[in-house]
Amino acid sequence: MAYASGGQHELGWHAAGFELEGVDGRPHKLAELKGEKGTLVMFICNHCPYVKGVIDGVVEDCKALAAEGVNAVAIMSNDTDAYPADSFDKMKEFARAHGFGFSYLIDRTQAVARAYGAVCTPDIYGFDAGLALRYRGRVQEMRGSSPVKGAKREMLEAMRLIARTGKGPAEQVPAIGCSIKWRS
Repeated sequence: MAYASGGQHELGWHAAGFELEGVDGRPHKLAELKGEKGTLVMFICNHCPYVKGVIDGVVEDCKALAAEGVNAVAIMSNDTDAYPADSFDKMKEFARAHGFGFSYLIDRTQAVARAYGAVCTPDIYGFDAGLALRYRGRVQEMRGSSPVKGAKREMLEAMRLIARTGKGPAEQVPAIGCSIKWRS
């Protein structure tokens, strides 16, 4: 079932700090992952067809953004007992298979997803240099779980605008994807 991300936090909300284990086996703090001109926090998982549909473009966009002073981090918050395809070992495989150039972290307690108000995968949060929320939207237009050919790269363009001006786009379309798989 597809869910659209909501607006639990208004634009301008300051990112909640966190420390989570990465697929590299090390702990990572938001303060250390923060980009000079912006930070992209993406809630994703391994099994979601919506994530699978955009992940290679996301990896490419994040590489381009890193060269422009915007760092990205991906967080997996699903219940791995109920969804073993999202296990930590499978996260390592997924990151390697898609050539992640950014940290991929596991939110075992789901506290970070709750703090951010994440509801689906992918759920995209774009922050300015001071970690104020400037973008809460989608990667790009989708038709089902497939990207629309030639569609505007909304996440990429939003983060470039934030890096350049400190402001997000006036129009933002909520992300759509699979619901976060919450623990009972």
